Amino acid sequence: MTRDEEVAPPVPYRPGYEVVAEQILRLIAELELRPGDRMPTENELAARMGTSRTMVREAVKILSAIGRVRAHKGRGLYVSDDEGMLGGSRWGAFFLPADLDHVYMLFEFRRIQETAASRLAAANATPAELRAIEAAAETCRHGHLTGQYALFDRGDDDFHAGIAAASHNQFLVAAVGEARRLQRQSNIIGMSGAIGGHAVGAIEEHAAIYRAICDGDPDAAAHAAGVHLDNTLEDYRREIQRRLFGR
Repeated sequence: MTRDEEVAPPVPYRPGYEVVAEQILRLIAELELRPGDRMPTENELAARMGTSRTMVREAVKILSAIGRVRAHKGRGLYVSDDEGMLGGSRWGAFFLPADLDHVYMLFEFRRIQETAASRLAAANATPAELRAIEAAAETCRHGHLTGQYALFDRGDDDFHAGIAAASHNQFLVAAVGEARRLQRQSNIIGMSGAIGGHAVGAIEEHAAIYRAICDGDPDAAAHAAGVHLDNTLEDYRREIQRRLFGR
């Protein structure tokens, strides 16, 4: 077999509703629909995408669950207009969860937020806030060791939210929460909810961040948070590329 005749590696299977959910988000962006705008009907979406209404309905369930679409019985589909403290739905209207460029930008944004939050937490955290961060890290670890992915995710959310709260800056609290909401969309649509291969590393990195905050060392806390975000991004990059491109 010549090089020209080499067979391309098979593209990993993705459930049809994931693909359609991604297509719907791209359509919202292409049509420049804003929060609160009415979307095409299920029948129209199915016709545009060459799929069944059932598949569209399953995709809409995912998009509704992650806060990108609202379905009103008898009235149709709408782009979500849930405005957070920082106008989160405007970010959501732009963000495409399986677009690697968008994922990179999101993690760049998260790195800026969470290194700052960790630095401030090292200076400002109260004993009660330190206990909450430690408990969240333990929940995350226990979820991994027992194979309870939902528990892992809950601990991970609580850990990052706890650090943001310990920064004593409400704008950082809102921004960290919104960025993680968008990351969850990338996880669900681009990675089928999988944790990825970085769970063990994440647990160790959580411990390093917590120790630095406990020690009251802002520089070490910011550095540990940056390492954690960089490694998590690399895990996302590998997993999304594997799912979308088979490599």
